[in-house]
Amino acid sequence: MSSSGFDGKNFYKLAPEERLKRVQQFVSLNDEDTSALKNSAGLSLQQANQMIENVVGTIEIPVGLGMHFLVNDKEYLVPMAVEESSVVAAASKIAKIAKTKGGFSVSTTESIMIGQIQVTNVDDPYGAKMRILAKEKELLSLANEQDPLLVKFGGGARKLEVRVLDTLSGPMVICHLLVDCQDAMGANAVNTMVEALASEVECLAGGRVYLRIISNLAVERLARAYTVLSAESLGGEKIVDGMVMAYHFADADPFRAATHNKGIMNGISAVALALGQDTRAIESGAHAYASFRGHYRSLTTWEKNAEGDLVGTIELPMAVGLVGGATKIHPVAKANLKILGVKHARELAGVMAAVGLAQNAGALRALADEGIQRGHMSLHARNIATAAGAKAEQIDLVVKKLVQGGKIRLDIASKIVEEINAVGQHGNGNGNGNGNGNGNGNSKGSKVEVPLAASISN
Repeated sequence: MSSSGFDGKNFYKLAPEERLKRVQQFVSLNDEDTSALKNSAGLSLQQANQMIENVVGTIEIPVGLGMHFLVNDKEYLVPMAVEESSVVAAASKIAKIAKTKGGFSVSTTESIMIGQIQVTNVDDPYGAKMRILAKEKELLSLANEQDPLLVKFGGGARKLEVRVLDTLSGPMVICHLLVDCQDAMGANAVNTMVEALASEVECLAGGRVYLRIISNLAVERLARAYTVLSAESLGGEKIVDGMVMAYHFADADPFRAATHNKGIMNGISAVALALGQDTRAIESGAHAYASFRGHYRSLTTWEKNAEGDLVGTIELPMAVGLVGGATKIHPVAKANLKILGVKHARELAGVMAAVGLAQNAGALRALADEGIQRGHMSLHARNIATAAGAKAEQIDLVVKKLVQGGKIRLDIASKIVEEINAVGQHGNGNGNGNGNGNGNGNSKGSKVEVPLAASISN
């Protein structure tokens, strides 16, 4: 369900329980969903034990809601699981600015994943390439026999590509099986198909097949997003110019691009984790794609248009799915999916691209205006105050003193807490564990639990 009509007024000021109650009233969350979101029993040890090996426990990560996301004229509440302060706040603030100019326009390509078959020890690699391509129709048919259900729903193997790759071990023949995975991420289906083709390809090539596995550089499964941010809302022409120059820096320098793109993934990976997606596959695909043009560059572009407003775009691989995996197993992921309300994997991919673009804009604006540290200060100070032992009613006062002093350190926070306790003072906190002060929906009231496995070799 979209969040059109959702009452987000003063959402950040509410206690986590009140936020969840408001969401439950708007979205079709049952008692089991809300219990999974707010209780530590969201993922039981028994459930975790079915997901990974050597399970000894679970770990909780806060889940907040990204607010104001208008994507292709539909408004979304976006669950984001992340431990870093200001991520949800920054994305929400930019989404609110983008909304005044129509929000985000997104598009996606088909859900095509690539399976690779590595053939070695081939005497005539270019001849082998031709022999394999001559049997493309038969090989695609064999691949599709492995997953009739995927074919039934409109997916399946679509194309076979072959290239000769020069390596330290000599030339290799590399086959790419392109598979339309529909609403699945597709790893299991693709891996099963390339396994089935391995012996046939080996015979055709006259070599030896080693690896047959999916590639996470999903260049055939792209998500794109576009937005216009008004100069006035961002803080003026100087801010826009600063953001554009910050992008130019990142696009030219891999050292800057690494942190620049990390900021993009702060948003995308947070959504992925909240929905039980394969965060490692998405991360590796994004960073590999950033290098696809010859050197590591920015995943986004930022330009100033004729009106002086900021125009942003992003394009990156987005291998996500709504069929199979933790999305349908993890109780918190299932509840978060209800909140987001997407129906298809390509819709999810578009929303995630928009979140990444917003997250990047939020970081660039902070860099061009007040600097990242100042922007993080009050939110980071809350974590430090809590770590120093401040009680709920003391946190706001401790944060205020830390920010005023300009040094957000645990030792200083501990001294402030000691002073407050010594004189019997109490903070004026509202007890909601938030207080980001910008009305943009940063929430730490819910959490997502992930399995924790012991490091035992099998």
